Amino acid sequence: MNREEALKLVQQYVKNGNSIKHMLATEAIMRFLARHFGEDEEIWGLAGLLHDLDMEIVDYRKNPEKQGIVGAEMLEKMGVNKVITEAIKAHNEATGKIRETRIEKAIFCTDPLTGLIVAATLVLPSKKLADLTIENVLNRFKEKSFAKGANREIIRSSAEIGLSLEDFVKIGLEAMQKISQALGL
Repeated sequence: MNREEALKLVQQYVKNGNSIKHMLATEAIMRFLARHFGEDEEIWGLAGLLHDLDMEIVDYRKNPEKQGIVGAEMLEKMGVNKVITEAIKAHNEATGKIRETRIEKAIFCTDPLTGLIVAATLVLPSKKLADLTIENVLNRFKEKSFAKGANREIIRSSAEIGLSLEDFVKIGLEAMQKISQALGL
């Protein structure tokens, strides 16, 4: 599966515009992480783009344990690379999938980072990613009441892929800034 085919699937199954933007942001960060680690950018990017493909199908708020599993099964039937489908299962701790590989650990910590970066952007006067700094994000990270849905412990698990919090935020912010137009930020 190539990116164009993956994006068509996303547009077919995900109707919420903000969810699609989240998936694009996750893709961007995963591609930057792949480049950083010398991994396959296409595989890592597709995992990020497709990770929430099933979120509206399973109603993840009611069935969190299925979110990621159903999407992975759909993609497996289409012949998508097992590395991608296993990463999709691993992005959501409610599935019970043990994260073993670097891509699985990377997608897990990347998922909530996108929300923290978006929230930190939206409180800026300009509401522009270009104006957001690593320091802004790190300061917001320390505020427990800010963007409560962005699980800090999961973001901090970037250490499991060999990145300090600061380096992880730097890569994430830079990746999202590169696609700011697509994100509307």
